[in-house]
Amino acid sequence: MLNDHNYLADYQDANFLRTHVRRLMQSYQHWIGHALVERTADTDPVEAVMHSEFAIASHRQSDDPKFNFANLRALALFKMQAEQLIGLPSRYSAEPMLRADRDKFLQQVSSHGFVQNYAGIRIAQDGSRFEIQGATVWNVFDPEHADLGVLGQAVIIRSVRPV
Repeated sequence: MLNDHNYLADYQDANFLRTHVRRLMQSYQHWIGHALVERTADTDPVEAVMHSEFAIASHRQSDDPKFNFANLRALALFKMQAEQLIGLPSRYSAEPMLRADRDKFLQQVSSHGFVQNYAGIRIAQDGSRFEIQGATVWNVFDPEHADLGVLGQAVIIRSVRPV
C-alpha cells in the first residue's frame, strides 16, 4: 500500500486547502519575516498560492514524509499531475544517491525552523533532472494550534536550471 492516508482526498478538499495554505503562509511569515506570495486584501489566498509564479510544495511530517501539497508551478516542475505527486514519498523527488543528504538537510530544517538559499538536484517524473537554486525550506506549523507541533516542511523554489 502506497500510504495509509488519502492525501489526494485532502488535497482536493477546499477546507483542507484553505487551512493548509493559511498554515503555509503564516509559518513562512513567522520564519522568514515577509509574505510567502504577494496578494491584495481581496485576493483569495488559495488562488494566490496555487497560481504563484514560484513552485511551492509541502510534505507531511512522518518517518517517510509524503507530499500533501503542490501548487501548479510545482506540479509542472516535477512533470506530474496532482494524482501522481500528492501522497508520493517526497524522498522520490531526489536521486537515490542523494537521498541521505536530503534527509540530513531536512533534519537541519527541523531543528532550525528554516533554511534559505538551498540548492539541490531533483528529478522529474520523466527522469529529467534540474537543480533547485535559492530555495527556502521551512517548518510548517499552525499558530492557532501550537500543541500540534511541526506538521511538516514546505519549500518555495524560485529558480531552477536543467542539469
